[in-house]
Amino acid sequence: MLKSRTFLKRTRAGAVVKVVREHYLRDDIPCGADACRLCPPRSAGPGAGLEAQPSGAASSLCPGPHYLLLDTNLLLHQIDILEDPVIKNVIILQTVLQEVKNRSAPVYKRIRDVIQTPEKHFYSFTNEHHRETYIEQKQGESSNDRNDRAIRVAVKWYNEHLKEIEDEKKIQVIFLTNDRSNKEKALEEGIIAYTCEEYIKSLTAHPDLVDRLACVSDEGKEIESGKIIFPEHIPLSKLQQGIKSGVYLQGTYRASRDNYLEATVWVHGDAEENKEIIIQGLKHLNRAVHEDIVAVELLAKDEWVAPSSVVLQDDGQNEDDIEEEKENILKSAVNKDMRRPTGKVVGIIKRNWRPFCGMLSKSEIKEARRHLFTPADRRIPRIRIETRQADTLEGQRIIVAIDGWPRNSRYPNGHFVKSLGNAGDKETETEVLLLEHDVPHQPFSQNVLSFLPKMPWSITEQDMKCREDLRHLCVCSVDPPGCTDIDDALHCRELENGNIEVGVHIADVSHFIRPGNALDEESAKRGTTVYLCEKRIDMVPELLSSNLCSLRSNVDRLAFSCIWEMNHKAEILKTRFTKSIINSKASLTYAEAQMRIDSATMNDDITTSLRGLNKLAKILKKKRIDKGALTLSSPEVRFHMDSETHDPIDLQTKELKETNSMVEEFMLLANVSVAQKIYEEFPEFALLRKHPAPPPSNYDILVKAAKSKHLEIKTDCAKALAESLDKAESPTFPYLNTLLRILTTRCMMQAVYFCSGMDNDFHHYGLASPIYTHFTSPIRRYADIIVHRLLAVAVGADITYPELTDKHKLADICKNLNYRHKMAQYAQRASVAFHTQLFFKTKGVMNEDAYILFVRKNAVVVLIPKYGLEGTVFFEEKDKPAPRLDYDPEEPSLTVEDTTLHVFDKVQVNVMLDASNIQHQKIRMVLVEPKILGNDGPADRSSKSEPEKKKKKLQK
Repeated sequence: MLKSRTFLKRTRAGAVVKVVREHYLRDDIPCGADACRLCPPRSAGPGAGLEAQPSGAASSLCPGPHYLLLDTNLLLHQIDILEDPVIKNVIILQTVLQEVKNRSAPVYKRIRDVIQTPEKHFYSFTNEHHRETYIEQKQGESSNDRNDRAIRVAVKWYNEHLKEIEDEKKIQVIFLTNDRSNKEKALEEGIIAYTCEEYIKSLTAHPDLVDRLACVSDEGKEIESGKIIFPEHIPLSKLQQGIKSGVYLQGTYRASRDNYLEATVWVHGDAEENKEIIIQGLKHLNRAVHEDIVAVELLAKDEWVAPSSVVLQDDGQNEDDIEEEKENILKSAVNKDMRRPTGKVVGIIKRNWRPFCGMLSKSEIKEARRHLFTPADRRIPRIRIETRQADTLEGQRIIVAIDGWPRNSRYPNGHFVKSLGNAGDKETETEVLLLEHDVPHQPFSQNVLSFLPKMPWSITEQDMKCREDLRHLCVCSVDPPGCTDIDDALHCRELENGNIEVGVHIADVSHFIRPGNALDEESAKRGTTVYLCEKRIDMVPELLSSNLCSLRSNVDRLAFSCIWEMNHKAEILKTRFTKSIINSKASLTYAEAQMRIDSATMNDDITTSLRGLNKLAKILKKKRIDKGALTLSSPEVRFHMDSETHDPIDLQTKELKETNSMVEEFMLLANVSVAQKIYEEFPEFALLRKHPAPPPSNYDILVKAAKSKHLEIKTDCAKALAESLDKAESPTFPYLNTLLRILTTRCMMQAVYFCSGMDNDFHHYGLASPIYTHFTSPIRRYADIIVHRLLAVAVGADITYPELTDKHKLADICKNLNYRHKMAQYAQRASVAFHTQLFFKTKGVMNEDAYILFVRKNAVVVLIPKYGLEGTVFFEEKDKPAPRLDYDPEEPSLTVEDTTLHVFDKVQVNVMLDASNIQHQKIRMVLVEPKILGNDGPADRSSKSEPEKKKKKLQK
């Protein structure tokens, strides 16, 4: 049966056009119930049908067998409940699914996953195309009311339809809705309807489920007798008008990790002069949560403030006077030049809430149900939740979701989602850091794995047809020890004409991952492989990453080769790209390759090839540095793990060999050559990588720090910076140059992927290259797979496909890749921090040499080179008299009593693990040398007099 739907649509130009859509109605759409004999059999698809004998939990409200049918709001807000194994046999209407898709992509993805889980028996019913459940919108009826009516019509149809099942299997369909008027209308129409809370509370065998109910009704939102703390949020329609007229600015809210009363808003669009707005004080923060999209009103210039240098943590003592005292600390007098545009949050445009990991801070009131949850991420406020399981959950890492934030509550309201395990357990902590950094780490689904090649796999004649056979070349790979995902291999040989041929051979991952299938979509979503201290979260399944794509020695492998003909001055005479077949002659570690190069007795083909590569690499590196490329430094550490417990037993900074640099030079050269080729071929659609030059203000801290050591750092351009870093040497202080380079790294901007047709600044500042991309690591970076596809089309080795030449789609891919790379970096750092804690747990108190990296108002940040470990040394302690502190931001220095500490000063610190806060265990550092009057090391803690101990000091 065919229906026509007509509606009016406004075009971009403002004209109104009439759109007519054909809408097909059918009689053959099954209801999904396995016991039904009236419907045609269901097609074999994902998920399973509704059970003939529903096996869900017993309900005291509806003791008979039943299916559940939900409305849109309930699905949007109570997805945590619906994912629980107890909830089965649920009908999800097409109307509901479509509304959820339009309103929340994350919830839509989660419900699709539930529908595809056979043991859950969730059935998606296409009610909008079923002849008996489709309804037209009435004159004057809103879309929302029409959809509510469509849901009620479907419930009635199901109950009539299922009457035909034999008596002993009589199954009812129960309607769940949290919408009061929808429930009333349903009851008037003779439908059995309950709120989600009523139904969940009726599952008496599962009282814990009640904890997972989201608090979305108006009742219970406001806390009892709470006075109004926050200003009202301006409604969205008024915010949009205000943004259009320039009264308000729209931006992303970034909470401070070090100071819970401060945040910045990064303004979207072209407001260059107000790119970053400071927000200070509780009322001005106005219930915004990290990463929300907010509307901000700028304050008058005389109310502008400077970014605070104070480290301030929320200790949960939120009495008014304490809060006020803390806010006053922020308002200490500042130089007018240091003030920045300052504003207040007036409304929320889009909430970016996610489930948060953390721990329960149990209420001290006996039998209390309300408790505070402290998130692991210090940028997220504490969350008030109701739970009956507080005793069980204490000491565990749990996940909590935020439901809302009333004006009279100091903290948002939320609900318990699930427990992850005991705090401190390695598996639990690893799970927390993966979830907190949004790293997709679930096992690859069967759907994804179905696109892998069938084993045993071998190279076919078809594969050989369009490839060059390079198996005769002396190709080898050089990687860190234990590397199984080998992306790249090299060769070098002398040609008959006296020139040198150098080849970079990269795993041909794009041969196995074809555009648009589930394997490709999963790799695109993950974006990058994440390397933690003791495990790797692969971007592509292991069969590819560690086997078929890995360029292991003595096996034939498919590659994409970049081959240059060079002269002995490392000048490129010719470049060509070809899909190839290689057979690596050796998989070496950096140390093994270095040993071969240095050996006086080894002269085999592999060693000769390595020596040739090393010689050319040195010339290439000198050329890059002459152009102004930066050689920066970051303190990287390596853990030696116990083979049985996998606990770290030793920790040392990574030592880089000449061979590290050799491999890096040729990877950089290949990336530049490929960038030039794909941009030449696809000027609008090339995926490139750029590194923006930092704004001059970023260098202030570096210039001041160098000046304090009587050195001058020029920052006009990368070349000037590189040259002044090379000159910044001190014969009496050899480590100073490394410190300056570490500090320079902190001044840099993030390198990002972008689409060439959407940008006009391609320059890579750090490499001093006018164009750059990523081509050399397709096993672990999705960007490289796209680049391989573009290059394959450019050299005629493959065909193009629509998404490849859609710059808007490519820009979206780049956005996701930049996010995934940033999160992977943070997750890796968090893993190092956790393993460093494990290492110091067994060591007790250690005395170590350190250097001051940064000076703050009430603390100094130091670096211990031996461990590549950074930490903050505080000078104020709770329950102790405060020392006299004098902070000079110009020097920069901090005078504590009579001792002045400068950036780069060498100091000695006591290092120990502070496990007093199980949620935020941290490495604690106390200054030992220079000795500061009245500042006691850990051994002197008991010597304070009782009155001094009682003197309350504001917690840092």
